[in-house]
Amino acid sequence: MSLLIVENVTHGFGGRRILEDASFRLLKGEHVGLIGANGEGKSTFLNIITGTLQPDEGKVEWSKHVTVGYLDQNSTLKPGMSIRSVLRDAFRHMFDLEKEMLALYDQMSQENVDIDALMEEAGEIQHMLEHSSFYTLDSKIDEVANGLGLGSIGLENDVAQLSGGQRTKVLLVKLLLEDPSILLLDEPTNYLDFEHIEWLKKYLQDYENAFILISHDMEFLNSVVNVIYHVSDGELSRYTGDYDSFMHMYQVKKGQENKAYEKQKQEIEKMEDFIARNKARVATRGMANSRQKRLEKMDVLEKPREKPKPKFKFKEARTPGKFLVECEDLVIGYKEPLTKPVTFFIERGTKFAITGTNGLGKTTLLKTILGKIKPVAGEVVLGEHLFPGYFEQEAGRDSSETALEYMLAQFPSYTNAEARTALAKCGLTTDHITSQMKVLSGGENAKVRICQLMQRESNWLILDEPTNHLDLDAKEELKRALIAFKGSILIVCHEPSFYEDWVTEVWNVEDWTLKII
Repeated sequence: MSLLIVENVTHGFGGRRILEDASFRLLKGEHVGLIGANGEGKSTFLNIITGTLQPDEGKVEWSKHVTVGYLDQNSTLKPGMSIRSVLRDAFRHMFDLEKEMLALYDQMSQENVDIDALMEEAGEIQHMLEHSSFYTLDSKIDEVANGLGLGSIGLENDVAQLSGGQRTKVLLVKLLLEDPSILLLDEPTNYLDFEHIEWLKKYLQDYENAFILISHDMEFLNSVVNVIYHVSDGELSRYTGDYDSFMHMYQVKKGQENKAYEKQKQEIEKMEDFIARNKARVATRGMANSRQKRLEKMDVLEKPREKPKPKFKFKEARTPGKFLVECEDLVIGYKEPLTKPVTFFIERGTKFAITGTNGLGKTTLLKTILGKIKPVAGEVVLGEHLFPGYFEQEAGRDSSETALEYMLAQFPSYTNAEARTALAKCGLTTDHITSQMKVLSGGENAKVRICQLMQRESNWLILDEPTNHLDLDAKEELKRALIAFKGSILIVCHEPSFYEDWVTEVWNVEDWTLKII
């Protein structure tokens, strides 16, 4: 049974073509991984099938009576609501039924009413609520919230107090509680810690309904999907199996396409050579004309295009002093302290990873060390000859500037050609470079900001979740560049596979926190 049929959808932004005559079919119970390089149109596709965007051509048809739950990269929460009230909103229809039932009981106290009819109707609603486990909803909320680490935060806290990662968790928990017929998940693991990714992995493995998942975490995809749709050059191609199966079939397909192109290219060259040598000779003119006609009717294959791969290299500044930073009895936070007093130092040449549950102060620690916010208590002393390079999480996402303008604003001495060349080295095409930052995908946006970081000499890189949104090629290249960097590194990252084989030490902020976790 088809839950969703997409036929011949075409869509673009300005002169940039994102999807071209793309078709898609979602069957009941399918667990689909939607994959492709940054900027290929994965999030655009989800926005089209949910009706957020209208395609330029083609149609989207949902099966009747399906319910769709969508977690996208830019979901938000309204301040003033507690976490629990947001999660309870997943069962709004049940609470509406409860209000209706209570109103029926109120009517029974009035004169001249049919008590039996009211009792029967109220009883039906009561049965529906009991059958739906309405009276144990808070237990269900606690179970799923604890699975994704919200229980330790406190479900009565205002969502306005949460970090970006915590807000994403709230939205994800709400979506799972709604239990829709179809889940649409756009990079759900970006802000999840390892143990919560494992919990979500098991949840999706056991999920009876269908889902479409965008993720650059190949291990996660391998564990939960049984169908892959690959987006490339505006085309959607279907592969049965997990990500490893897709990669095998995709490499075979690419090999066949390259062989077919090269074979046809040689054939065309031979025919053109024969025509050129024989069209003027009376004896062979007929054969030359015959081959000319064959050549004109030939369906010429396009050369398979290779996606531009990023090349990252960070410029190194002069050697700093022995200690980059020394912190004594440091307490970080804003109005309230997040940590107990801690004393530490970072020595030249070391590469540290900072881990821990969202909301415990990883980003706050980076900003405190850099002097962007003041410590609640204690002292931060920076070393001599220090040239830090800071990659800030989610910066520039709402900018109306194009990637080129965003680059030139930071480096006004660059010519257009110099800025374009720098961006192209980071795997960005002309279409990306001339697109607004807010239109770019999360991965393209990150590449622009990594490019900016590469233009300045630094001897200490401070990176806040740089792998979020990056596709596999970009992650691998970033890892290579960081290993090659001879300076020091302080990185916040939720992917152990990215950092664990090259960092000097791992700090877990859970060891410092004042929060109950």
